[in-house]
Amino acid sequence: MLHILMRSPFEINMILLIDLLRSNDDVIALQDSVIIAIDKNIFLKELLSIPIKLYVIKQDVYARGIQEKISSKVNIVDYLQFVLLTVKHKKQMSW
Repeated sequence: MLHILMRSPFEINMILLIDLLRSNDDVIALQDSVIIAIDKNIFLKELLSIPIKLYVIKQDVYARGIQEKISSKVNIVDYLQFVLLTVKHKKQMSW
C-alpha cells in the first residue's frame, strides 16, 4: 500500500499510521508533510524502524528550505517518481 502524507505529521494520527504500516508499504510525504523527513524528528526514528520505504517530494522540500536537514535515510524523489509509485501500488491511502 502507498500511504500519501499531505499534512504536517503533527496534524496526522501518526500512531494509527505507524500501526497500519506493513512491510513492503511505501510512504510518500508531500506538501507540509515533508517535515517528517527532518533528521532526528520524533516520528522519523519510528518510521525508519519499520521495513518500509519513505519518500519525500524534492520540490516541496526545497520550497520549504529544509533540504540540508533531510535525513540521508529518506529517498528524495520528484513528481514523476511519485506517479510511478501510484502505479506500483494499487491501494493507496491519503493522510
